[in-house]
Amino acid sequence: MSWFFLFIAGIFEIVWAIGLKFSNGFTNLVISFLTILGMIASFYFLALALKNIPLGTAYAVWTGIGTVGTVVFGIILFKEPFSLLKFICILLIITGIASLKLLQI
Repeated sequence: MSWFFLFIAGIFEIVWAIGLKFSNGFTNLVISFLTILGMIASFYFLALALKNIPLGTAYAVWTGIGTVGTVVFGIILFKEPFSLLKFICILLIITGIASLKLLQI
């Protein structure tokens, strides 16, 4: 269950990172409130995952999920530049996340 909690924490990290962009510097109150809720949920699920997953592993996976998700949604939602090199780097991050899970390091 801890790995599921860690995955959910990573998803909420993506939510709050995107929310930061849409909040327009916390001037949009509704989006700002949802962003803060996403932060709280992300940290809550990360804390649950840390009960059984080592800190270094959990943190690396959590930030990796957030990084990959925000890059992908940045490209889709905000028309951020995409390149082959960026794609390769994202694949390396995904490989690292999967390896940490498979090896249970």
